[in-house]
Amino acid sequence: MEVQSPWGEDVLEDDEEELEDPEVGRLMTSGKAGTYLTKRGITLRVLLKDGLIEAGQGVLSIHYLGKKFMGDLMVDGKIRWQENGQAFNSPSAWATHCKRLVNPAKKSGCGWASVRYKGQKLDQYKTAWLRQHQPHGPAVEVSPLSEGEEDDLLEEEDEEEHRDWKMNTMEQAVVRKQQVTGQRSILPEMQIPLKYSTLGSRDSARDPHTLVEVTTFTAINKFQPFHVAISSNALLLLDFHSHLTRSEVVGYLGGQWDTNSQMLTVLRAFPCRSRLKDAESATATEEEVCQSLFLRGLSLVGWYHSHPMNPAMPSLQDIEAQMDYQLKLQGIENSFQPCLGIICGPYFHGNQGTQSSICPFWVMPPAEHRPNDYGIPIEVEVTYCEDNFLTNDILHEMPVPAFVSKHPTYELLNCHLQHQ
Repeated sequence: MEVQSPWGEDVLEDDEEELEDPEVGRLMTSGKAGTYLTKRGITLRVLLKDGLIEAGQGVLSIHYLGKKFMGDLMVDGKIRWQENGQAFNSPSAWATHCKRLVNPAKKSGCGWASVRYKGQKLDQYKTAWLRQHQPHGPAVEVSPLSEGEEDDLLEEEDEEEHRDWKMNTMEQAVVRKQQVTGQRSILPEMQIPLKYSTLGSRDSARDPHTLVEVTTFTAINKFQPFHVAISSNALLLLDFHSHLTRSEVVGYLGGQWDTNSQMLTVLRAFPCRSRLKDAESATATEEEVCQSLFLRGLSLVGWYHSHPMNPAMPSLQDIEAQMDYQLKLQGIENSFQPCLGIICGPYFHGNQGTQSSICPFWVMPPAEHRPNDYGIPIEVEVTYCEDNFLTNDILHEMPVPAFVSKHPTYELLNCHLQHQ
C-alpha cells in the first residue's frame, strides 16, 4: 500500500525540472515511518497554499549577465513570462529558458536560487517552509556546504560566467575591428555607464565625463511627448563625421517642427569644424551654419556629438548641456519645441560588427521636490526615413579634408542658441 503524503497531491506534482535542486535535508514525519520530506518535494503551489508567497504580477524576477527578466506568479503555481506571456511549470524551467537566451552554452542550474520573489531568492522560502513544518522533528541533515555557502557558489558561478561572456564578446568585437581595418589594436579602458538611480544630487566633485545609462519613457510610466523622424542623409553625414577622428566631434541638426502633428523631422546634419576654444573659427562656423539653415528653410532642432571609444550614452556634462539647450530652444513664450540630442559611438568595441551605435536622447527635468538632482536621460524612439538619393550638398560635404577637427566644443552651440 502506498504511503500518502501528509501534504496532499501538491507535493507529488513536482515537475521533473525541479530534480536538479540540491537535497538539503530529510525529515521523517511523525506517525508515518519511511515518509520523507525534502526541499525538492516543495513546489510553488505548496508555498502558495500555505501563504508563504502570494500570486501577483511582476513579483518574480531573474537577473543574469546584465539582463533582467520579469514574471507573474499565477494562482496555480505556474510562472508567466511578461515578455511574451509564455507559461512555465517551475522556476527551474523558466530560469533555464531565460539564461539560454542570453548564453546558449548555459547548462541547467538551480532555478530556485536564480529566481527572486519580491527581491528575495525563492530558495529561502523553501527553507522557511521546512522549518515551519518540522517544529518537533529531528534536526535536518545539512549537506557538506551550508545553504548560504551554496548560494555564494551559485553567485560566484554566475559572476564567472558574466566575466567570461563579457570578455568573449569584447574579444570578438576587437577581432572584427581588426579584420576590417587590417591592423592590430589594443582594447582600451572603457567607461561603464552608471544607473541614473545611483547619481543623487548634483555634485561638483563628480567627474563630468561620467556616463549614465538612458532609460525609456515606458520605464517611468510616461508617454513620449513628440514624434521624431531622421533622414538617412542626416544620419550618414553625422556618422561619417564621427568616424573621421578618434577625438570627439560635435555638430548641429537642422529640420522642421510641426506643432499640429507634434513631429520633429531631422533633415540635415551640419558638422562643426572649429577646434577647442578657437573662438574665431567658432564664430565663422556659426555664421556658416546659420546661413545654411536659412537658405534651406530649416530650423535648428538639435545637436549631435561622438563618443569615439565609449558607449553611446550621455555623460553628466551631456545631460546638463542637453537640458540647457532644451530650455533655450523652448523660447521665452513658453511654447514647446523639443531639442534632440544624438550620440554616435563609432569605435566602441561593444558595437555589433562595424556599425556605429546611435543614441537619440532627451532629458526630463528632475522631480519638483528634488530640484538639485540631475535631469533624467531618456532614449527617444525615432523613425529612420530612407532618402531616395544623396543630395549634392551631402556629396560636397563628405570629401572635404577640413572636416577633421581635433575637439569641437560646446561653446559653439551655446553661442548660436543664444541668438535663437
